[in-house]
Order: sequence, then structure tokens, then C-alpha cells
Amino acid sequence: MAEAVLSVGVVAKRCGVKVSTLHFYEQQGLIQSWRNAGNQRRFKPEVLRRISVIKAAQKVGVSLEEIKQAFLSLPNNRTPTLEDWQLLSKNWQRMLDGRIAYLQTLRNNLTGCIGCGCLSMSQCPLYNPDDTLGASGTGPVILEHAEQEASGIQCKN
Repeated sequence: MAEAVLSVGVVAKRCGVKVSTLHFYEQQGLIQSWRNAGNQRRFKPEVLRRISVIKAAQKVGVSLEEIKQAFLSLPNNRTPTLEDWQLLSKNWQRMLDGRIAYLQTLRNNLTGCIGCGCLSMSQCPLYNPDDTLGASGTGPVILEHAEQEASGIQCKN
């Protein structure tokens, strides 16, 4: 029995993406195709699941690079199985929890000190005299520590 093959148009239509998106995903190493005797791109049916995983992950804020790294962790670059998807989504959930915590901290401190060291605020509820927080790291230290704590990363201080 011959293996089912799908044209680029069929894959694009079934997945709800543009053909150019499929070309881009292929250039990024996220999906694979081959050329038939007529030099037309062909895909295995499993590509539908890979594209669905890509779209689902992107929808919740996972970058293409993070998706690519997750796919590379699969044996022989296979299409994610149900078990693979559960593991990938669990890892992405932890990452997203950290991002959500960071955004909540940012939202809650939009009018207050974020520990960036600018010392421009005359009233700072999280007072940072002489940029003492600068010893803890660079950038908005308070926000970054909140993000690290939410994602389980140990802070430097």
C-alpha cells in the first residue's frame, strides 16, 4: 500500500495557514517535505499534527525557536505523540506560568518602582536608595526576580 502524501495546498487548507507559512516553517526546520518526480512539494500526513502543535504553542505565546527546540528533543525528530504533547505542554505551562507572574507583577507595579536603578521617582513604595538593588542584577531587578521565582529559577541575591 502506498504511503499517503499531501500537496502543499491540501496541507495549507487543512491547517488553516498560508502556503507561504508552510514554506517558512520548512525553512525554520519545523516541518519537512520532499519533491515528487514532478518537482512538487509533498508532505506526510503527520505534518498536520506538527503544524497543529506549532499553532497551539504559538497561540499561548511559545516562540518558534522554543517550538523548534522541543521538536529537536523528540527521537528522530518524530511527530509528537500524545505522550510527547503532554510533556511538551507541561514544560511550556511552567514557562507560561513564569511569564504570567511577570506580567502580573508588571501590571501591579506600573506606577511604582520596578528596581531599574533610575532613581527618578520621588515617592517609591519599594525604595531603592543609592541603587542598592543594582548589586542584585541588571535591568528591572524587582520584576525579573518575580519572574524567576514564578518559574522556579533561583535568584542571585
